Amino acid sequence: MKVIAIINQKGGVGKTTTSANLGSAIAELGKKVTIIDLDPQGHLAVSLGVRKNQSGIDEVLTGEKSIQQQVISLSDNLQIITSGLKLKEIEQLTENRAHRGDLLKNALHESLQDQDYVFIDCPPSSGLLIVNALFATDEIVIPMTSDFLALQGLSHLMGTIKKFESVLKKQYIAWLVISRYTPNRKISKQVLNMLLTYFPKQILATTIKETTLLAECPSFGQSILEYRSGSRSAKEFRKLAIDFMEGRIMYGKK
Repeated sequence: MKVIAIINQKGGVGKTTTSANLGSAIAELGKKVTIIDLDPQGHLAVSLGVRKNQSGIDEVLTGEKSIQQQVISLSDNLQIITSGLKLKEIEQLTENRAHRGDLLKNALHESLQDQDYVFIDCPPSSGLLIVNALFATDEIVIPMTSDFLALQGLSHLMGTIKKFESVLKKQYIAWLVISRYTPNRKISKQVLNMLLTYFPKQILATTIKETTLLAECPSFGQSILEYRSGSRSAKEFRKLAIDFMEGRIMYGKK
């Protein structure tokens, strides 16, 4: 079982879109996938057609339920654990903080061992939920838009990751996904080339281009693979799934 945190402390970079569609594309390839909605906003569950006003990973973290009790099947190979209404309260707790950082890690390794991949859709914050995600995983996917503000956010995130690596005495495998890419914008190519310079072996080969279809499909409770299976976006996420599974990266300037 591989546990992957999909993380970026900047909002609007496509974390939930990546979580829903990359997870769905890998499941379509025959792998068993669980997606965990660790964002109190609960957008991942809504995007995949699951009502969010029910308990989920929140009650796993508080010890009220096991992970197996909270799993919701979406298809033969894909299942989800929703955020739950209490998740936002967990960030506000202060007692026994150090111990609670490994609650998610312990819960995952007590269960879900039949899964090939577990993706954690993280909130755009740096609180206790992110601590739990980084404790639980050895691999990170960072969705990135091609604008300079996203670069600043990435710098802050990499600093956070380095601190965790130092404390936990481990090194994360980190992949960047270029999402919401607009190839005809000069700034997009400039930012992508800058990323290729500083992260030459970490950018997955396929870019996910900006499109209204990816904005539409969550309102129907479907991944892009269900909503428009033959679309360019669906094909891009299928390619991205193979990139991720095989470690295919982007080379050279664009």
